[in-house]
Amino acid sequence: MRLKDAVGENRLFLSRILTAAGVIALLTLALIARLIYLQVLGHERYATLAHDNQVKIAPLIPTRGLIYDRRGVVLAENVPVYSLEIVPEQVQDLDATLATLAQLIELSPEEIEQFKQQLRRRRRFESVPVKLRLSEVEVAKLAVRRPFLRGVEVQARLIRHYPYGELVSHLVGYVGRINEQELKRLDPAEYRGATHIGKVGVEQSYEALLHGHTGYVEIETNARGRELRALQESPPRGGADLYLSIDLELQKIAYEALGEHNGAVVALDPKTGEVLALVSKPGFDPNPFVLGINRQDYQALLSSPERPLFDRALRGIYPPGSTIKPFVGLAGLHYGVINPLRRLYCPGFYQLPGVSHRYRDWRKGGHGGVDLKAAIVQSCDVYFYDLAHHLGIDKMHAFLRQFGFGRPSGIDLPGENRGILPSSKWKRETLGKPWYPGETVIAGIGQGYVKVTAVQLAKAVAILANRGTVVTPHVAALERSPGTEPKRLFTDPVEGKLEIDARFLDKVIDAMVGVVHSRSGTAWRISLGADYTIAGKTGTAQVFSVKQNQDHRNLKLKDKKLQDHALFIAFAPADDPRIAVAVIAENAGHGGSEAAPVARQVIDYYLKHSLP
Repeated sequence: MRLKDAVGENRLFLSRILTAAGVIALLTLALIARLIYLQVLGHERYATLAHDNQVKIAPLIPTRGLIYDRRGVVLAENVPVYSLEIVPEQVQDLDATLATLAQLIELSPEEIEQFKQQLRRRRRFESVPVKLRLSEVEVAKLAVRRPFLRGVEVQARLIRHYPYGELVSHLVGYVGRINEQELKRLDPAEYRGATHIGKVGVEQSYEALLHGHTGYVEIETNARGRELRALQESPPRGGADLYLSIDLELQKIAYEALGEHNGAVVALDPKTGEVLALVSKPGFDPNPFVLGINRQDYQALLSSPERPLFDRALRGIYPPGSTIKPFVGLAGLHYGVINPLRRLYCPGFYQLPGVSHRYRDWRKGGHGGVDLKAAIVQSCDVYFYDLAHHLGIDKMHAFLRQFGFGRPSGIDLPGENRGILPSSKWKRETLGKPWYPGETVIAGIGQGYVKVTAVQLAKAVAILANRGTVVTPHVAALERSPGTEPKRLFTDPVEGKLEIDARFLDKVIDAMVGVVHSRSGTAWRISLGADYTIAGKTGTAQVFSVKQNQDHRNLKLKDKKLQDHALFIAFAPADDPRIAVAVIAENAGHGGSEAAPVARQVIDYYLKHSLP
């Protein structure tokens, strides 16, 4: 029998204890070192990470600024509504919840589709709108069932409303839901949580001012991201209120003065460039676009033959007709091609040298002998056929471009059409064809390739009213941020001064006064009863071609769309202009009988009621 080695066993046991104690000591030291690092050396870093893990930043949406006319009438306001919203993470079966809600209130397929689109762009703990405007009955129905609909909320919101509807629809524009393309280009810090953005008009141009600045609130959350309590917040800064130069009453008068005709009216203060009226008729009701217009109503607007969504003041391009004659006449004087006393015999037609084709005058028997003044007063086509031929298209292009034709006016609204001011280079580069002398002839009376917008015409006649001083038209006048004084947005609208002999300008303007106040003038009837002097020019723009021996004015046109456009440009008082106007009445006939009376109503009201 073998004896135990007590001493050896004790030594082995002791060594094991010491080894274990050493390992424990080393681990304890490592733990202490780690704790020192975490709580002392790395305290700031890990405290930040821990804070971020439990605190989320939520946006506070600013209140959108209001839009006023020059007298303080509200054109775009924010109205309180109740909206139906869902917090997705609190809903077990989203489709079943939507089906239940559809039984309680009316939900259109468009509203459900928009909800699902927003659902993909938001976090599951964020509230997503389903219907933005609930009626009182709908709010009551939801209130009764609310305890049984987990994750469904009725929230108070502010939405945009346009009290004057179609009257200022193209000018003010509207806001709509943010789409995927807009979301990619928007600043996420400013638009997180926002649902709407300016789409057209002033709402789009001045989006940055009207939107304001988003605030933020720190919210303590649990591990799943659900909100527990608010810690601190940086309040939002509301958007600036915007005061336009538009006079709403003048806008209404211009809109109604067009009567049954579609078209555009633009009125400017020639000294400041302020737009006093900017009418495109017909308009449309912008309010359905705020909530999301349904497909059927939108398709009806798109397919309407009246094209109510088309902005005729900014985007519509028209032959200027005889309204271009004062500018062509001024070009002739400027380049020395004519002098004011030079007379030309008008037999009722014009022929280029060696060409049999006859370019007809609007007066079949002709005007007889006419000088520049008589040619403008009576709107003699033959005089300007001949003048254009001797000027040439490239000189006409260079001169008329100074008055803003063929390029954007610079107005502070989106989507402006630049029109067409042709030249030999333009035709070669655009159409790949040479320029022909006959095209120059008809360009001299504002036909052929020449196309202008109503805003361009208004700017051009304002330059005449200013005796050559060029101003940029603008619709915004003042902006007032919360808690601040109003600030003028355009302090120096003057672009420059044209180098044109003042004597030539006086001659042309005198002729334009004759258009209205001379018995032989094409717009003399609008001078009746006026206690001020108007300088103007009529225009009748042909919209279709006729055969050589046909007089299109004697044709009986069944299709109203084939009738001539009626145009008129004017400023008043002629000796100290306070307003410049351009009127385009589509398919209305003669400018003197249809467009000129519209301008007279606009000028009458403004001169009697304008603010100082």
